[in-house]
Amino acid sequence: MTLTADEKQRFEIDGYLIFQGLVDEKMRAKYVPIMQSLVDHASTLLLPSAHFSLAPDAEGKPLPGQLHKVQGVCEVAPALLDLASEPAILDRAEDLIGPNIDMFGSKFFPMNRRGATSTGWHQDNHYFGTDSGRVLSCAIYLEATTVENGCLMVLPQSHRTGELVAHDSGKGVYAHGQWADVDENKAVDVICEPGTVVFFSANLLHGARPNLSGRSSYRTAWHYFPADLKLDLFPRGVYSDRYIVRGT
Repeated sequence: MTLTADEKQRFEIDGYLIFQGLVDEKMRAKYVPIMQSLVDHASTLLLPSAHFSLAPDAEGKPLPGQLHKVQGVCEVAPALLDLASEPAILDRAEDLIGPNIDMFGSKFFPMNRRGATSTGWHQDNHYFGTDSGRVLSCAIYLEATTVENGCLMVLPQSHRTGELVAHDSGKGVYAHGQWADVDENKAVDVICEPGTVVFFSANLLHGARPNLSGRSSYRTAWHYFPADLKLDLFPRGVYSDRYIVRGT
């Protein structure tokens, strides 16, 4: 077992775990240049293209050359599958959801300009067509992330009902998704040193602050789940951004 009994209990109660600096400097040196190449490519785009979403302005219109997100980043940059398969990460995931792990929904957010956003408050399972507690979301912060440059926010214990809350369509810089209303007084800011990995239940309410500093915060996110869990929206062998990362 990689996780301690205390860590497993904290995940069950609070719905998330933080592993500061789990991705070491050698791994960061491998993966950060890949992400930089995606940012460089996006800087040449006048309009969104396959996989590449451009940052929205206050009216929700894309800003030329300003990358918001790469959806299906492991399709665009297959070398990032190595990051999703790093034993230090997968061993901990296995302790939470068991062996034979698939991953899907890979994303890269650069958060590399003042005013950049990633997501509003939501539950990942809202988008997945399930309320299963066996879906484990994973966010990896390759650069230092603080309140000022757009850290993750979580609402501890919000996963425990096992229910999905109402989500409404966003506007302006959040027009790309559907978001939930929460009491932010109960929220926790997740301050990350470079290489930090955060696991959280796909039923946990979470979001991210906007970048008010202009200092970048390169981050990836994806979702692990047991291969025997049926997710109709993401069938193995059909959905292109789904991968076997452990087992068969």
